[in-house]
Order: sequence, then C-alpha cells, then structure tokens
Amino acid sequence: MILIIGGAGYIGSHINKMLNQLGHETIILDNLSYGHKEFTKWGKFIEGDINETAKLERIFQNYPVDSVMHFAAFTYVGESVTNPQKYYVNNVKNTLNLLETMNKYHIKNFIFSSTCAVYGEPQELPLKEDHPLNPINPYGRSKLMIENILKDYSEAYDFNYASLRYFNAAGADPEAEIGEWHDPETHLIPLVLDAASGRRDAINIFGTDYPTKDGTCIRDYIHVCDLAQAHLKALDYLKDKDTSEIFNLGNGNGFSVREVIETAARITGQKIKSIEDKPRAGDPPILIGSAAKAKKVLGWKPHWKDLSEIIETSWKWHQRLYGTKDKV
Repeated sequence: MILIIGGAGYIGSHINKMLNQLGHETIILDNLSYGHKEFTKWGKFIEGDINETAKLERIFQNYPVDSVMHFAAFTYVGESVTNPQKYYVNNVKNTLNLLETMNKYHIKNFIFSSTCAVYGEPQELPLKEDHPLNPINPYGRSKLMIENILKDYSEAYDFNYASLRYFNAAGADPEAEIGEWHDPETHLIPLVLDAASGRRDAINIFGTDYPTKDGTCIRDYIHVCDLAQAHLKALDYLKDKDTSEIFNLGNGNGFSVREVIETAARITGQKIKSIEDKPRAGDPPILIGSAAKAKKVLGWKPHWKDLSEIIETSWKWHQRLYGTKDKV
C-alpha cells in the first residue's frame, strides 16, 4: 500500500489515479490547504497534515503501508522570499516529522517531489544531476535541505529514496477528471488559457530581450502524466535495487513564452492579448533539463513531447473546470 502525502494536489492526484488504475492500493493524506477533495476519488482519503504525528502513526498502525510519496510542499517562489518561515516549517520541519515517523515504523521506500530550483542559475545546459546546487530562493533551498537529509537517512538507516527533480509540470489528465487548479495560479499555461477564455484580460510577458530565438524565456514543460509514470518506475526501482537515487524529470525540449501563447491561441481558436513587461529578477533565459539518467536507469521516457498535445489536455480540463463559453 502506498501513502500519498498531498495526493489531492495537482501532481499527486494524477499519480494517485494512475496507481489505482494499475491495481495499487493508496491512501491520500492531505490537509486541503491547496488540494481539492474532488481529486480524491481514487483510494482512501484521510484529511490531515504531516505535522500530526499521532495521525501518521495511526495510518502506519492500521494500514500495510510500505512506501510513501511526498508532494505536500509549498511551491510559490515569490512567497518563499517574503515569508521564508512558512516554507521552512512546512517543507523542512514537517517533512522531518514524516521521515521520523516512517523510520519508527520501518517504512523504507520514499519518493520525494523535488525541483530543478535546487540548481539555481544554470552554468551549463541542459541541466544534469551533477550540476552545482545553488538555489537562489527559500523554496529551492528548502527542497535541497530535504535532499541532503534524505542522503543522510539512507546512509544511516534502512531507508531508500528517489528524489525527482521536476522541471515545469504541465498538462492535465487526458480524460479531464483532474488537472491544474491552483489559487493563486502562477503557471504560464493555465494563465494563458485564462486569457484565451476571458477569465483575464491579457497575459504578461516578463522580458522580451533575452538571448533566445524570440526574446522570451524558454522553459522545459513536462506533462503531468509523464511525471506520474516516472514515479511508478522510480518506486519499482527502489524496491528492486534496494538503493537510493536522484533523477531529473523533464521533456528535454524548450518552448518560449511566445510559443506557448501562439500554440494556445491556435488550439483554443481565440486571440490572446499579451502585455510586454520587465524581466523578473532571477529568471534565467533558458532552463532545460537532461532526463538521460532517468531514461537509462529507470527505462522511462516522456510520451507527451509536443507542446500542442500538452496544451490540448490543459485546455480540455480548463473548459471542464470553467465552462466552454467563448470570450466576448
């Protein structure tokens, strides 16, 4: 049985659905601060937080959990700068509480939702797992702290982990049962779709004179279902090899902000107004990851490599969530 911490959220819910479709038994623990009860239709849902030691202990006492997947982190970079305590308490302190309880109950397999933010400003591209680690914000530092803790745990205890460093998660369940639903929303693709549907007047382009093909930032968008597949393969790897490892998860392709807007306009059939704005501090021109290690070691490869396919699934979910009325 697999315990999914944060399984009512964007990425966790897609993984939970896939696990259940493949016959795995799951428990979702989520405090619903950012997740959605509507996303917990698979497996058993328990409302709670990983800072509640007694609740964690009851789960481990009452259910045959042998693996944990952890997605319950705060992820807003800007907020982490203005309120770092919130991030260090939840992302570090509360995760330590989870790991301590897992260790007490001899649960040895752990999948950690990490991030490419642990790298900081890229020194070379595509980013590989051995790139220097120099996060530039508290969010990235909180994730790196846990990666270091996991390394120590794996050396000291009977404990295996896979730390999965995501690039830009995107897309939605092809059946549109679940998808990206954040409040506030900060990710580019759903914001662009909001502009296409009239939920917002325009999309801001932060920086138009970067040294890229069209002057806008380039990012690596990885479909959430590809992320889910990688988690399953990582869990099989832990159980089979009885070891720990770190993997990048990215598409390997870079798409610019303008490409995202143009592709979304074509798919939605709507004109999307854009506003050119100043670059944001800390935004590198290009951020693309190498997933060669995950492909070689896990036998994983992304299926959704085309930007149009990724945005099509996002648009299908967006229409289901907000309706299909055209903007006027």
